[in-house]
Amino acid sequence: MRAVSCTRRDMLRGLMVASMIGPSIAWGADQDDFPSKPIRLIVPFAPGGSTDVLTRLIGAEMSTRLKVPVTVENRPGASGNIAADFVAKSPPDGYTLVMGSIGTHATNPLIYRDMPYDPVADFAPIALAGEVTLVLVVHPDLEVQNVNALVQLLKDRPGAISYASGGVGASQHLAAELFKYSTHTSMLHVPYKGSAGALVDLVSGRVPVMFADLPLVLPHIESGALRALAVCDPVRNAVIPKVKTMQEAGVEDYVATAWYALFAPAKTPADRLKILQSDVADILHAPKTIKAIQDIGAKPGDAVGDKLRAFQLNEIERWKTVVKVAGISMDN
Repeated sequence: MRAVSCTRRDMLRGLMVASMIGPSIAWGADQDDFPSKPIRLIVPFAPGGSTDVLTRLIGAEMSTRLKVPVTVENRPGASGNIAADFVAKSPPDGYTLVMGSIGTHATNPLIYRDMPYDPVADFAPIALAGEVTLVLVVHPDLEVQNVNALVQLLKDRPGAISYASGGVGASQHLAAELFKYSTHTSMLHVPYKGSAGALVDLVSGRVPVMFADLPLVLPHIESGALRALAVCDPVRNAVIPKVKTMQEAGVEDYVATAWYALFAPAKTPADRLKILQSDVADILHAPKTIKAIQDIGAKPGDAVGDKLRAFQLNEIERWKTVVKVAGISMDN
């Protein structure tokens, strides 16, 4: 009897232990099964701009490959700092990412005295999603047919002509300031909360000049609503091959591009980062994605993980002089 009683007791103990260990094992499996719930891609700018378009394109492919919903959320404001700060302070679990830009992850620290986040230390690099051609466009009512004519107009009317951008420190703003510096001219900056808002006033002629993301303005160039004077890449863009580069138009050593990259919060587990990095890299190398990105006037990025970090640090250094010379600051 004693032996039977002991056996029953042992069985009960075993069941109790199993009942406690079982959920723990299941929980651990859930934790390692990444991703197992929706992923959020945070866009620092308003809907309709190049950042938004590129993010939605990549997000749709991520959803298909990872087999979880990938949602895109727009959180514009403070030149992208609001969205970037939100992600920097989000749980580092790989489920909340930001589509950073040259502003949010390179030049904003050069412009804002008090930053709510560190663009390097507070983020883990995933992948350079794409580089977008910037193109100098003017409203047809501004009677200039080429870059030289615009330069002459700006010299004849210093400070009288305005240009639009997606915000202080945005790639469009930096490109315009580099142009002013290179040509010894002046224009009045009119910043918007994202490129989409700037486009409305640009097409209406309220603001006649913009260094715009090509995907944003391509339909308006093709329709004649805007006139393209030059692209800011070192080589011509195949989408608008007749448009000269800025250097061909006479502005020596001029190159400016817009870039967008995915970042996760710092301290995101390495295994989850690896999954995200591999997935996005595969997406960017897929012929379908390459064509889709090229069709909107951009090119897929090729820097993943540490290579993206090196690219980011180089961009910070590259734009220091322009920001300093132009006196770009949100504290003025």
